[in-house]
Amino acid sequence: MLPSGLAQKLALCLALSGAGCDLEPIHPPRGGEGGGGPLEPVGGSAGPGDGGEGIGGGTVPWQWDLPPGFPVPKVPLENPMSFEKVELGRRLFYDVRLSENQTQSCGSCHQQALAFTDGRARAVGSTGEVHPRSAMALGNVAYSVSLTWASSLMRDLEPQALVPMFGTVPVELGMDGKEAELVARLSNEPVYAPLFAAAFPDEADPVTIENVARALSSFERTLISGGSPFDRFAFGDDPDALSESAQRGLNLFNSSRLKCFRCHGGFALQDAVTYQGQLIEQLEFHNTGLYNVGGSGAYPPGGEGLYAITGLIEDTGRFRSPTMRNIAVTAPYMHDGSVATLDDVIDHYAAGGRTIADGPYAGVGAENPYKDDLIEPFTLTEGERADLHALFESLTDDEFLTNPAYSDPWPAR
Repeated sequence: MLPSGLAQKLALCLALSGAGCDLEPIHPPRGGEGGGGPLEPVGGSAGPGDGGEGIGGGTVPWQWDLPPGFPVPKVPLENPMSFEKVELGRRLFYDVRLSENQTQSCGSCHQQALAFTDGRARAVGSTGEVHPRSAMALGNVAYSVSLTWASSLMRDLEPQALVPMFGTVPVELGMDGKEAELVARLSNEPVYAPLFAAAFPDEADPVTIENVARALSSFERTLISGGSPFDRFAFGDDPDALSESAQRGLNLFNSSRLKCFRCHGGFALQDAVTYQGQLIEQLEFHNTGLYNVGGSGAYPPGGEGLYAITGLIEDTGRFRSPTMRNIAVTAPYMHDGSVATLDDVIDHYAAGGRTIADGPYAGVGAENPYKDDLIEPFTLTEGERADLHALFESLTDDEFLTNPAYSDPWPAR
């Protein structure tokens, strides 16, 4: 059985699981406040004391080694960062014991080489159930105000980590009702005894579901991506890091004609971020005109967006703006993977919304009555399209995609 407090959190998370942007462009730092505004330093590398203080920590406090311009992530007091906890979390992230049939791990749907996505239009659980939405990228998830595609209430990594394990709509890892079995599996793996003991040294019996969630969340907070050519240009004072084509693409991205920066700005290239010392925390969701089923503003079942949480009709089709970082390796795109390529993404926004000519989801997305006012049509020359592609490619952080600290530590299975 789960502890009562954790059970309450899990109940809330499972209920949620089925279910405006800043004006500044992205460019090299010139001062300001971070978030969805200009790329700029809003923090820096933190010392050992900045990993969070509170219960449940290991013996070696975490020391952030952050890219230039990145602020220190927020860490909950009840789950301070430690090196031991992060290493335990990495083991758990890639452990198939976390699925009932022991065929999948968290890393199955969040693969490092794909910026912790899975390359599928929609994720597939351990039992073969196809999910209504795609697996989100986990790069810089520590800075996300909200988690999952469209929940205004899912705000913390610890309770969210429970959903893939114990959720039933959809079934992901399939451990619902098998908490004791999961604890037994982990307890019987010799590798874990010293890892749990080191990560939670004040607990006599540290192998618990709550500590699994704490360790997973600690590892996920370390998944920081900020070493792309774009970053070296914007933060590293390297004017040669971006090609001339990519620099033209950046100007287009920031232009009043395209307005991409309105939802994909700031150090995280997304419009809703959180970090230590932040003055104002914004939570944003957008309807981009991806669907307009029957001209009514409807979206396909299972993909209604924020409406599934609020019940407000105007929230239909409203989703989080995902980060643009590593965008070239995270196809297909949108919450349901229904946009196959970056060219298709550009076409969607250039049209001011996608038109589906026939079939059950036919409709003119540009005419969706709940579409965000930011989504307006524009035209591009072929050269400008190529420049945007060059910018998108420059957002790939190869070190992040190959860093051994984020990789699967288990022997080949």
